[in-house]
Formats: sequence, C-alpha cells, structure tokens
Amino acid sequence: MKTLIATLFMLLLSGCAGVRLVDTQVQAVSTLAPGSTALTGAHYRFERLPLQTAQPGFDRTEALAQAALARVGLVRDEAGATVSVQLSVRAGSYLVDSSGRPYSGPGWTGGAGGYGQLMIGSSGMFGIGMRSMPSTLYRHEVNLVLRDVRSSQVLYETRAVNEGPWSDADQVLAAVFEAALRDFPNPPAGPHLINIEIPR
Repeated sequence: MKTLIATLFMLLLSGCAGVRLVDTQVQAVSTLAPGSTALTGAHYRFERLPLQTAQPGFDRTEALAQAALARVGLVRDEAGATVSVQLSVRAGSYLVDSSGRPYSGPGWTGGAGGYGQLMIGSSGMFGIGMRSMPSTLYRHEVNLVLRDVRSSQVLYETRAVNEGPWSDADQVLAAVFEAALRDFPNPPAGPHLINIEIPR
C-alpha cells in the first residue's frame, strides 16, 4: 500500500513538473445577436497595417494567431474571406521586487519602504542589509479585431494580457491567443481570467 501511494505521489509530482500555467486576463465583446452563427466556420484574411508589413517576425505572430483561430473553427482564405482579422501584439519585461511591485532601482526613492531602497544598519548597528535581487516579469498582450469585409463593421474584439516569469514568447503568445478566443463567439461580459497549461 505504501508503495502504491508513493508511486501515485511521484506520478502527481512529475505531472505537475511537466506543465506551467499561463494565467491570462481576457476581455472580449461580440456585436452579433446572441446565438448568431455568422462567425461559425467563417473564412478570414489578415489585415496588416503598413508598419506591420515591414515588422520582422510578424509572419510568426500571424502563424500563432492563425493556429488559435483554426482552433475555434475559422478558416484562413485570402481570396474568399468574408471576415478580416486585424491583430496587434505587445511584449516587454520589467523588474519587480520581492513583493511583486515594480522595481525602480537601488537607492532612495523618496521615503521609507521605497522600491529597491538601500537599507543601512538593518541587520545590526553597523551592518548593511539589502532587499533581494529583483525578478523579471514578462508581459504579453494580444488584441484581435474581426470585421465584416463588406461593411467594415466590427463583429468581435478580444484583448488578452499575461504577466508572468516565462520569457519564451512563442509558447506564451500561443497560449495568450488561445485564451483570447476561449469563449468565441459568445464571450462572457467583463474581464475574466483564463488559465492555459503549456509544456515546460
């Protein structure tokens, strides 16, 4: 019995160690009537802005979006599209202190408890104490706008943001795109959290 419990525990641990959670804040809105099938299986094309056309790596970003759109049943079809998809992506990083607050660098920041503050004498009368080194958080944000090709009317818009410790942009962006389209084409009202598991 003890061996069985130990084996199950090890399987549980190995399963947890193999994935990571990408928690994404999503807000989406549809202008279609509830229950509408106008976007079900729709054929679409990407609409690139002039600066996106020259942007290195944007083809890869479109490929990630295309995979997420295919997952919800949309078909890329440049010639026969009834829907256009405009996408934008922002990615960046910033430092945070041990409490998760933005880190503004070493030194005094104008008051006690400032971010990254150098503290003299905190570990004894003549000792020097410093806060732990800051950590890096990576922010990935995607925005998708789906429009009717003929009328240019917005049919669906979704925005998704993840902030976490993962720097491998392609895997994280793929999960953020998936989260952005999780409830397509009938999203819940207001911001909500979507969790996607990805491999380590």
